[in-house]
Amino acid sequence: MKEILFTIVREQADRQKVSKEVDRFIPESYLQSDMIVIISGIRRCGKSVFLQQIRRKQSERDYYLNFDDERLINFSVDHFQLLHEVFVELFGVQNTFYFDEIQNVLGWERFVRRMHDSGAKVFITGSNASLLSRELGTHLTGRYLQYELFPFSFAEYLQQRKIYPDRLDGLTTIEKGKMVSAFNEYLAIGGFPGYYRNKMDDYLKYLYESVLYRDVMVRNNITNEKELLKLVNFLSGNIAKTHSTTSLAKVIGVKNVTTVKNYISYLEDTYLLFQVVKYDHSLKAQYINPKKVYFIDTALSRILGFRTSEDYGRILENLVFLELKRRKHEVFYHRMKSECDFLIKEGNKISSAIQVSGYISDQQTKDREINGLLEAMKTHSLDIGYLLTADTNEVILVDQKTIHIIPVWKWLLSKENA
Repeated sequence: MKEILFTIVREQADRQKVSKEVDRFIPESYLQSDMIVIISGIRRCGKSVFLQQIRRKQSERDYYLNFDDERLINFSVDHFQLLHEVFVELFGVQNTFYFDEIQNVLGWERFVRRMHDSGAKVFITGSNASLLSRELGTHLTGRYLQYELFPFSFAEYLQQRKIYPDRLDGLTTIEKGKMVSAFNEYLAIGGFPGYYRNKMDDYLKYLYESVLYRDVMVRNNITNEKELLKLVNFLSGNIAKTHSTTSLAKVIGVKNVTTVKNYISYLEDTYLLFQVVKYDHSLKAQYINPKKVYFIDTALSRILGFRTSEDYGRILENLVFLELKRRKHEVFYHRMKSECDFLIKEGNKISSAIQVSGYISDQQTKDREINGLLEAMKTHSLDIGYLLTADTNEVILVDQKTIHIIPVWKWLLSKENA
C-alpha cells in the first residue's frame, strides 16, 4: 500500500497544481480558524477545484489526497498512518492536510480528529451530507466548520463568461439586453462547471446516474430501482409544488409511506434535491404538512422532468431558493388563505417574505401574487416584502406595506436584498 500511496500522491500533486476555474468564495474566518473545515456538496459542483483554490492561499499545501481513485479501493482507516509517513518523506514536516472525497474511507473521522487534536489544520470535501453529519456529530463535535458548496451562482456564471457588471441600475438598453440574455442562458444550462464545456445533456445524465446509483442505491442498499427512478422523475417535473408522502406513495406505487420518506431523505443527503416545509410554530405541524421540493440545478431538473411553458415561474422559484441556500438562510413557505413562496427565519422570528412569479403583465396575476405576499407580511409583521419576476422593476405601497418588485437576475446579483 505504501508504494501505491507514493505513486498516487506524486501524480495528484503534479496534476492539481494549476486551476483557471472561477474563484469561489469562502469566508476568511474558515481559513484562519484552527477548526477542521468540511466542504460538502453534490458531485461535480466544483469541490475539488475549490479545494485547490484554498490550497493556493495557504503557505502549506502539499499534504493532499483525493480518495476518489480506484487504486484506493482497499484503503482503510489503518492506512492513514502510512499516508502520513508518505507525506513527510515526500514533502517534509507540514501541519495542513487536504482530503478530497474522504467519505469513501470508513472511519476517516478518527484520523482527522487525531490530527486536529495534535494541532493540525484539516480541509475535507465530501458529497454526502448525512454521512458527514453523522460521523462529525459522533467524533468531531466542536471541532469543525461546515461549508456547503453549490453549482455556480449567476454571479459566478457571469465571472465564467468574463462579464463584470459595474452597476445594476441605470443600464442602457443594450446593457440590459445582454444581461437578460446571459440570465436566460444561465437559466437553461444551470450551474455545473463541467456542463459549460460541451453543453451535452449526456454529461448531466451521467452525473445524475452516478448520484442515484453510487450515492443513493449502493450506499443505502436499495434494490427497487424502478420506484426510485419514478419518484425522482415525478419530483423533477413538479418542482416548487407541494406534496405529501402519502400522495407520492400513490404516484410510485408504494404502500408504506416510510419508504418514500427514506427515499427522499437519501436524495437530500446527496444534495440532489431539497425540501421546504410550511412555517408553523409547531414542529409537529411542520413535519406533517405538505412540503415543497426544489432541485440542485435548473438544467438537471429540465433533463429529468417533463416541462411545459407554465413551468417558467417555478423554475425561477427554484433558482431563487438555491440562492437563498447559498446565502445560508433558513427557509420556509407560507400558506393560509393565500401562499407566499419563501419566508426567511433569523433567530426566533421571520425576517423577510419573498414571492416569485414569471410575468405579472396582467392584473389578475399581479393581484394574486401580491395578495399572497401581503398575507405573509401581515402575519409576521413585516413592513417590506419582495416580489421577484422575470422583468418588472418598481416599488409599490399597498396597505402601508412597501413591496419591491425586482427582476430575478437583478436580485441574484444584489446582496443587499434578503
